[in-house]
Amino acid sequence: IVAEIEKKIIEAFEVFDRESNKTVDVREVGCIIRSLGCFPNEAEVQELLSEIEVEESGGFIHLEQFLPLMTKVLLERRFWPIPEDVILHAFEALDENKCGYITKEDLVKHLTEE
Repeated sequence: IVAEIEKKIIEAFEVFDRESNKTVDVREVGCIIRSLGCFPNEAEVQELLSEIEVEESGGFIHLEQFLPLMTKVLLERRFWPIPEDVILHAFEALDENKCGYITKEDLVKHLTEE
């Protein structure tokens, strides 16, 4: 189970790792967490960030620091999941062609550009 969780976390992290250097902007952490089905408020995101060492020169988080903390959060089911109807509504908004799926490329575009 842990290996599956870590794989999901790494995949979500990589969506926001624009430089492909195993780091993300600290401002993206909330989006990454929410993309994993967790729904923390901003205060809870800041609390999590306080547990991670943020790179002083630019505010970046390294995967090696994010992965163990986020694995623990998911194993503990620390944050309430987003209700299914809310997820479905969001999906329908992103599925512009009403084809019943979203390509990885479209999802990356929506999550990183829009």
